[in-house]
Amino acid sequence: MKHFVTMKDQSEADILQLVIKADCISKHGAVPFQSPFFAANLFFEPSTRTKMSFVVAERKLGIEPLDFAADSSSVTKGESIYDTARTFESIGANVIVLRHQQENIASQLADSISIPVINAGDGTGEHPTQSLLDLVTIYQEFQQFKGVKVVIAGDIKHSRVARSNAYALSTLGADVYLTGMEEWQDDTLPYPYLPIDEATEIADVFMLLRIQHERHQDHVSFQQESYLEQYGLTLAREAKMKRDAIIMHPAPVNRGVEIDTRLVECERSRIFKQMQNGVAARMAVIDTLLNQGGTFHEKTTNKRQAIIG
Repeated sequence: MKHFVTMKDQSEADILQLVIKADCISKHGAVPFQSPFFAANLFFEPSTRTKMSFVVAERKLGIEPLDFAADSSSVTKGESIYDTARTFESIGANVIVLRHQQENIASQLADSISIPVINAGDGTGEHPTQSLLDLVTIYQEFQQFKGVKVVIAGDIKHSRVARSNAYALSTLGADVYLTGMEEWQDDTLPYPYLPIDEATEIADVFMLLRIQHERHQDHVSFQQESYLEQYGLTLAREAKMKRDAIIMHPAPVNRGVEIDTRLVECERSRIFKQMQNGVAARMAVIDTLLNQGGTFHEKTTNKRQAIIG
């Protein structure tokens, strides 16, 4: 694996290897690189969890983060993303972490430079490292993916998280379902839509999404105060969930909109566990790209083969 920009084309074996490696790192830590490495974190969109977890992941691996602020960079003078990335490559960066509002920009950049590119979110395209940390969280809960019923709920049309998770989960054998208001459904995703009440009752994993206001070009009319009752996870719906079902959310959470605020940190919730797993997941990706799995390669390969059978 040279780059990590999409979940759509990843094989089951490659995804499982990353999941198990991240799980091992979360439990045992990782061996830092001995050689000096630098990571260029090119974030053109606001971010808390993704950016900071990449910084923590890099430092834990002994990698020096090269900070970047678009509003104080040569981008303001008209420099292209390609030239910005090539600049960091030229001064010694070993990996590019890119977050940008333009869909497919990470894939385009990966085709143009020689160092690894990690997609940290590209518009409404994909968010593969968020998907990976979600997969790790599900794996820690169920120890498998085949037959696990995962419902992705909310603003499907504008969510890169929904897209990456749907691709990866179906590749791993999970049963993927979607639910949400009709105007925000995405017909390009070949997964069935369910009414919200049916979806909460069948789910082993109920994965909520926030409303992506910043990506809405079509101004759909809806009342935010009634969204929870119509399309969100209320206390009444949570009470009808399976006994061992879990709640997930990529965050930031709009409490009281897509989920009742009393459920954000309830016993079922794995929302903050997802955040915790974000560091290990990003360490696993960086280690694989720079070291081709050397840190935990033998251990994770053996465990992955046992799971595949």
